[in-house]
Amino acid sequence: MKKLFAFMAVCLLALVTGCGSQNAAETKSSSSSQEPVELHVSAAASLTDVMNEIGAEYEKEHPNVKVVFNYGSSGALQQAIENGGNADLFFSAAQKQMDALDKKGLLADGTRKDLLQNEVVLIVPKEGGKDITSLDQLTSDRLQHIALGEPKGVPVGQYSEEILKKLGILDAVKAKAVYGSDVRQVLAWVASGEADAGLVYATDAAISQDVRVVAKAPAGTHKDIIYPAAILKDTKHLDTAKDFLAFVSNDKNKERFAKYGFEVK
Repeated sequence: MKKLFAFMAVCLLALVTGCGSQNAAETKSSSSSQEPVELHVSAAASLTDVMNEIGAEYEKEHPNVKVVFNYGSSGALQQAIENGGNADLFFSAAQKQMDALDKKGLLADGTRKDLLQNEVVLIVPKEGGKDITSLDQLTSDRLQHIALGEPKGVPVGQYSEEILKKLGILDAVKAKAVYGSDVRQVLAWVASGEADAGLVYATDAAISQDVRVVAKAPAGTHKDIIYPAAILKDTKHLDTAKDFLAFVSNDKNKERFAKYGFEVK
């Protein structure tokens, strides 16, 4: 009888051990079923700080996803995408670049959305900057170098020219303009004192301690500055891209955008 009980105990132990091993194997299999994903996000340079923060938070919540950002002027990013560059999502600082991709059928159907709104401001170096208080004063002989975004591919440059043309001072300002490849270069030139003044987004001015805002673009001098976002049609990670875009738009991240000075749509 004792031998029988001992035999049954051994069998029971083996059964429990086997089930435990099977459950562990199933758990391991389940956890490894999510293949690593590298999500490539092309985003306007003015989004650098907030998107880095959002991307890091997304990776914490999704350990199998690595978010790789490519920042630059919206025009340069648009051209890279048109030329087959690796991108799953595009966050533009203007509708123009997104419209161009849309017309070429490069956006995933139904994924485009207006995400944010911004405004243009006039900045000068915080220390030793020229004493100006309005955009009209950009024509003053006291200013030698005015930093603007390159208007062909940099949205803030396009908005700036629209504003200056509306004010009737575009030609005078162009005579002493230096053109940056994106809004962050414009910001850097003014912060370093290489330029006497510059036009940037309010959100870019807000992140720098080396510049001060002296004026905002008057109402009615430019069209609304809307930041659209969309998933690219050729993405190989459509579900992840949709999830990331939804994550970017959630309430917590709306607060993040607001913290950086953006108006959330």
